[in-house]
Amino acid sequence: MDSKTKQMILSALCKHFSLDPEPFLGGAGESDVKTLYSNVLKASGKEVSAQNNEVLKWLDFAEGFPAISKDCFAALEKLNVELGTKSVLLGNGLTPSAADVAVFSAVHSSVLGLSDSDKEKVPHVIRWINYIQNKEELSTLFAPIPVKLSVFDFEVSKSVPKVEANSNTKKATEGVKPVDKSEAQPITKKTEPEEPKKKATTEKDAKKEKKKPAETEPAKKDAELSVSLLDIQVGLIRKAWKHPSADSLLVEEIDVGEDKVRQVVSGLAKFCNPDDLTNRLVALITNVKPGKLRDVMSQGLVLCASSEDHSVVEPLLPPAGAKPGERVSFAGIEGKPEDVLNPKKKQLEKITPGLYTDENGVATYKGIPFMTSAGPCTSSIPKATIK
Repeated sequence: MDSKTKQMILSALCKHFSLDPEPFLGGAGESDVKTLYSNVLKASGKEVSAQNNEVLKWLDFAEGFPAISKDCFAALEKLNVELGTKSVLLGNGLTPSAADVAVFSAVHSSVLGLSDSDKEKVPHVIRWINYIQNKEELSTLFAPIPVKLSVFDFEVSKSVPKVEANSNTKKATEGVKPVDKSEAQPITKKTEPEEPKKKATTEKDAKKEKKKPAETEPAKKDAELSVSLLDIQVGLIRKAWKHPSADSLLVEEIDVGEDKVRQVVSGLAKFCNPDDLTNRLVALITNVKPGKLRDVMSQGLVLCASSEDHSVVEPLLPPAGAKPGERVSFAGIEGKPEDVLNPKKKQLEKITPGLYTDENGVATYKGIPFMTSAGPCTSSIPKATIK
């Protein structure tokens, strides 16, 4: 590894640990990466991580990353496999480790030079690169790597247009109408008494009336399953702290552009540090019924992505530039959200199975992205469930 790359790794590690790199730069090119890391860690006053052996393994990877361009892509493919089942190399998904920062620094120039077609071959690396460069705010040290976050086609929405569902229902309902007069007036015979005729007509009319609501029932079910019932808004966490009486819960004050911030209780204590959530954008369902969770009032639901085994959980991240209070939209899906979701109808439970992130970490409803004025909401966890 050349001395310039080592200096970049050192500078990135110092930024990660909030240290001035100047005292460490002298002789940095002559030290190995493990020594640089050890010196920075010691100066930071941080304790050695319980995952220190894993950190050292990734520092070896960083130092051994090929300098010859033809060998770089093979190393990136191996890294892509490693990242296929995790959001970051080490850490909890919201707080990347020193290993992530060091490896990012080592591979940055190689990834920066990839063509679009090569980037598509290592999607997990690209998703991870984008997360680290933004989360660690490394643009002051490294040139930003352009990433196409949204590989999707808005035309997909045409397969589920709301108008088409209504027109089908209307046609199905109209299909009952020909029964109206011709069948209601049977051919009379002199031998038939008058009372049975009236009774038969009444029974047919009653059956016809029963058919109408049955035909419109599928449309009602479709409406109940529409994501448009949810009022999802961009929120900015102003403050977060641990719940006073529940170890698994955090309490947040979230700004959604209203006169007062909303207080929300979330089950994120095992996955997120309150300090990491402060001043972070989130996607918030604002029309859930307010209620107390362990004696603390909650006025919303923070939407979070979760890995398959639930070992990594993180709030969805609206893009920088999205404004607190703006409503998240879904292309081709219209409708007014409920004022307050009815818990008895279990509307939220019926909708959330359709919420997930795609292979690039873009949050979607049945493949249709969560869109804001600044772009889609994302997560560092690909193919995650959202709830």
